[in-house]
Amino acid sequence: MKRFFAALLVCVMVISLVACGSKSGPGKNSVLKTGVLRVGMECAYAPYNWTQADDSNGGVPIFNSSDYAYGYDVMMAKKICETNGWTLEIHKLDWDSIPIAVQSGEVDVGICGQSITAKRMETVDFSDPYYYASIVTLVKADGKYAGATGISGFGGATCTSQINTVWYDVCLQQIEAVNIIPAQETAPAMLVALESGAVDLVCTDYPTALAAITAYPDLKLMDFTGTEDNYKVSEEEINIGISCMKGNTGLVSKLNDVLKTMTNEDYEEMMKAAIAVQPLSQ
Repeated sequence: MKRFFAALLVCVMVISLVACGSKSGPGKNSVLKTGVLRVGMECAYAPYNWTQADDSNGGVPIFNSSDYAYGYDVMMAKKICETNGWTLEIHKLDWDSIPIAVQSGEVDVGICGQSITAKRMETVDFSDPYYYASIVTLVKADGKYAGATGISGFGGATCTSQINTVWYDVCLQQIEAVNIIPAQETAPAMLVALESGAVDLVCTDYPTALAAITAYPDLKLMDFTGTEDNYKVSEEEINIGISCMKGNTGLVSKLNDVLKTMTNEDYEEMMKAAIAVQPLSQ
């Protein structure tokens, strides 16, 4: 009888372990075990992603929240899920925590306007680019630096950008004789610093700048792309990709299969659509 109960206990433990394992997220070289794509993003980075009160324009519920998310990243996530027959689940995370969440398996992917840098690829894998974003500058339209014809014209300015971005870590460092204040936690905080007069300029990417001048008409977008007097960045620093757990080649392949069906023109049309409906406060 004791042997019977011992054997029964072992069976119960094995079944429990199998059941627990079936609920876990994907591991390396797997695609998705649950059919749910858990996507990490800030939900505060228009036009890539933002938070809204309802499902207008195609908004998607944010996990464990009464709010919804929308924007370019959500549009891309929806297309990926529709193509693969997956259910989309948006997780609202701080910018700095997204790579950690991807590494740990808390989310399956980060679709959040991340550039594909060598440093990031040390800890996560990336899909092919799903957008190409040139680096630009925002200033006050009536300010001292509105007439600059290149980044060398920004000497003496006080500036900032978002934390852990190529904008702050690489680009601002290339402007001579500027006062670089601490990086801002979010893109909206960066724009508030400029709008309030705390800084004279911010460095960002083209879509973020386009969204900003829509929300803040008193700002001016300074784009020196194609000139010598511009930020020097590598191609990897302007390629925006989807981050996945290191080694999950199956999921990366599925993402790339969707991206291969799209063109740069498709990306631009999606971005224009996102900018057209973005909330002015984000």
